[in-house]
Amino acid sequence: MSGVMRQEATIGFVGNPNCGKTTLFNAFSGANLKVANWPGVTVEKVEGMMKYKGHRFKIVDLPGTYSLTSYTMEEQVARNYILSDDVDLIVDVVDASSLERNLYLTLQLLELGKPVVIALNMMDIVKKRGMEIDLHRLPEMLGVPVIPVSARKKEGLSVLMHAVHHHIKAKHPDKLIHGHDFADHPSHHAHDHHKDYTMVYSDEIEDKIDYIIDKLREKYPELKNYRWHALKMLEQDAEIMKKFPVDISDIVDRSYESDIINEKYDFIEEIMNEVIMNKAEKEATTDRVDAILTHKIWSIPIFLGIMAVVFWLTFVVGDFFKGFFVTFINWISEQAMAGLTLAGAAPGLTSLVTHGIIAGVGAILTFLPNIFMLFLALAFLEDSGYMSRVAYVMDGIMGRLGLSGRAFIPMILGFGCTVPAIMASRALETKRDRLRVMLVTPFMSCSARLTVFILFSEMFFPKHAMLAAYSLYVIGFAVAIFVAFIIHLFDKQETEHQLLIELPEYKAPSARTVIIYVWEKVKGYLSKAGTVIFIASIAVWFILNFGVHGYTTDVTLSIGSIIGKFLVPFFKPIGLGYWQIALALIAGISAKEVVVSSTAVLYGVTNINSAAGMASLAGLLGSSGFGQLNAYCLMIFCLLYVPCAASLAVIKKESGSWKWTTGVALFQIAVAWVLSFIVFQVGSLII
Repeated sequence: MSGVMRQEATIGFVGNPNCGKTTLFNAFSGANLKVANWPGVTVEKVEGMMKYKGHRFKIVDLPGTYSLTSYTMEEQVARNYILSDDVDLIVDVVDASSLERNLYLTLQLLELGKPVVIALNMMDIVKKRGMEIDLHRLPEMLGVPVIPVSARKKEGLSVLMHAVHHHIKAKHPDKLIHGHDFADHPSHHAHDHHKDYTMVYSDEIEDKIDYIIDKLREKYPELKNYRWHALKMLEQDAEIMKKFPVDISDIVDRSYESDIINEKYDFIEEIMNEVIMNKAEKEATTDRVDAILTHKIWSIPIFLGIMAVVFWLTFVVGDFFKGFFVTFINWISEQAMAGLTLAGAAPGLTSLVTHGIIAGVGAILTFLPNIFMLFLALAFLEDSGYMSRVAYVMDGIMGRLGLSGRAFIPMILGFGCTVPAIMASRALETKRDRLRVMLVTPFMSCSARLTVFILFSEMFFPKHAMLAAYSLYVIGFAVAIFVAFIIHLFDKQETEHQLLIELPEYKAPSARTVIIYVWEKVKGYLSKAGTVIFIASIAVWFILNFGVHGYTTDVTLSIGSIIGKFLVPFFKPIGLGYWQIALALIAGISAKEVVVSSTAVLYGVTNINSAAGMASLAGLLGSSGFGQLNAYCLMIFCLLYVPCAASLAVIKKESGSWKWTTGVALFQIAVAWVLSFIVFQVGSLII
């Protein structure tokens, strides 16, 4: 070679979600990344380059997926790309701490007819749990190289590349001797399947596979990997049967998909029994805990109780630390006022800085301890293994609503942020399910709304603030379920695919995992405070201090007053007929935290989250007739009305339809208005 490295091959990185695949991919590719969407779908692909001993390899990070059954977008994209001539070798990234769940995808990959190398990641977690993996027996049973690596520590990378480089030219990757005890598996066929293949099925299925292979070989002599195509035809895979029509009606009278899945899991159980040591004790503990937490009657009350504890921590512990932030914001405001006065700044500039920027952004920053506690609690629940149980428990309820069990996963994510929750709808099997989830997920109360709940519940329900805020999360969940149920009444189409989710052993949450999770959420919160809320605070200040004749100190003559008063008739029947409140809610479409920052600017309260600030705001609102019922209706409306601008943008991207996005926004507003109207009108009769 003349010093210029040529591209040798393309390697696809495949694995379950959260297996460390992307971390390993980044360790190989460095900063040389290219991100784009796959043609025709919203699933992103990431490409990079890596070098090994003078050779260049193109590497592609495929979407995280639990299987290649081709129901979801991720499964379709991954399967189609691997089957194409573009991929020469598959690096199957396996989470060693969840080996049983990961091996299902591994067995599917081994049947695709491409060379496979397994990167066994997260071995440190296996050791922490007191378990061991037999790294000699595992590759024997699978028939492919199994290389232990640490994606995070960048360990084992050179050994993995060595295996990739040598295995990439394997001529029959699906026909490898893998160490079965052939005496225990006598062959009744013309050739020894146990010697030829990693995954061998019952004689009934193997006979049908052999028959279909003969048919395919006769009609499609150029077809690659006859065995995989035969399996897909036994599963009655619509895509494969349409692409390669062949008459097999004499031996395939039904779908054998469930049989094939069950036999795969039987083999996985055989593997686990041979390669995992010290697992029985961990499983026994998990089973005892699951007997309570996944109980058919008590599981949901337990979940609601756990979420109540989360809210208790968010309020009680969060409010303790909030006092320090309030004091700091007060000091900043005083220093800014003194500095601007000393510098002889114009009154308008002083007002912009103190009553606009500091009042708006400061109002959001004081909620940081509460937001931190919420995400800390959710991180503990997620990393302990509990949240996957919640999705499992809700599977039956989702089925009665005409949705796949997977639908609850985006809804759970909605407790944190609606944007990733909407993006998680990609994991659903049909577009119909994805659109439904996009419609109901925004009803789940995200962390941004928590700022509104904390402020108004502590002002108007000081002795029961936690219960008031918690009730809104329950209402949001109930409304989402109710809307899904109503839709199901009009659309009786049943969902065929049930939830397939890992229920890992319970474990003490990893400090590193929790810190990373919380930091990412807090960083996003601070980023929003420094961008969206900063700009919104300035914008609100301007429309409150400028009228049709220019700058004014009389807020009743401002543009904001004109806009707010125009909206009052819409909000009055739901107890929110105050132009300042109406304007704050409209501003909140940019981000729900802006409702709080705008309220601070609109009422001229510098530190709205302090005791003095809340007392001042409560007095201003109370003097105009705004009481507890109005406050609760405000929180309900804020809970249910149109999602933030970022969420609407993601809904447009995922649905590919402005019409659907607009419909979702209008539907959310209608639901929020109707429920707020009922609560206010009924409450007015009672109180």
